[in-house]
Amino acid sequence: MNGTLYIISAPSGAGKTSMISKLLETLNDAEMAVSHTTRPAREGEVDGKHYHFISADDFLNDVHEDKFLEHANVFGNHYGTSKAAVEVLLEKGVDVILEIDWQGAKQVRDLMPEALSIFILPPSKAELENRLRGRGTDSDEVIAKRLGQSCDDIKHYDEFDYVVINDDFETSVKQLKSIFHANRATLKKQQEKNKSLLDELTL
Repeated sequence: MNGTLYIISAPSGAGKTSMISKLLETLNDAEMAVSHTTRPAREGEVDGKHYHFISADDFLNDVHEDKFLEHANVFGNHYGTSKAAVEVLLEKGVDVILEIDWQGAKQVRDLMPEALSIFILPPSKAELENRLRGRGTDSDEVIAKRLGQSCDDIKHYDEFDYVVINDDFETSVKQLKSIFHANRATLKKQQEKNKSLLDELTL
């Protein structure tokens, strides 16, 4: 049985990364796709685990050879998701998660329309601002800019298959997990996974 490609997007401050980390603690046969990037590795980051760190020339060559499902330039650094790496995991029956923005999500859906997409929303604008301020590392100017960008990102929620509102964290993670379990129970997935059993039961 092939795995499913999941796209998970959210505005900054919605809690997407924390939710995905918690999800992966208890969900079997699911992995995050490891992106390629041209930015230098930060302290503690491991090549091949956090990112695949490559040169700008190699990245642009891969773009030219159409090796990425999606790619973007963020503050002067390139980021992209390898087609081949995702396909290998899917063929092993692993569900693959892409944690990307709505622009990247659109690129992936154009190439792989069978992918399922999930958008995570905050419970309110006020709570979104509280979460952005709660990091305690940014100036008011930076927070205002991020809040404006987040509000722009939110306008694209209706391009996604599922929406999860991250109000209560534990409840939201359960809702996220239920999407994966429900998809694994579809007729198509069960026919692929349990063909022998279904053939026996229907003789």
